[in-house]
Amino acid sequence: MDEAQALDAFGALSQPTRLQMVRVLVVAGPDGLAAGAVGEAVGASSSSASFHLSNLERAGLVQSRREARCIIYTANFGGLSGLVEFLMRDCCQGHPDVCAPAALTAAACCAPERGQP
Repeated sequence: MDEAQALDAFGALSQPTRLQMVRVLVVAGPDGLAAGAVGEAVGASSSSASFHLSNLERAGLVQSRREARCIIYTANFGGLSGLVEFLMRDCCQGHPDVCAPAALTAAACCAPERGQP
């Protein structure tokens, strides 16, 4: 991710409804949610939800797919990881212990559940 992409992503996330939407979609995981369900989860009308989800998609933070008559949105985990990597790229100035808490948090959230491959 380059600086311009990071600025687009941060701009998209700087609005409360869009930040809430990304968080809802991260929790939903790879199955995602219908646009209406995302809007309902954050208290946004259908038109408002569509506007915000489109903004997030342009910023590379969510992606959509059509299933029958519904548009399903999912978090773009690659885009979100790219944003975190952009922030951490030059981290620590030779002191990796400073970044260890962030790395441990990322590893814990992405580790498979017990009993899962």
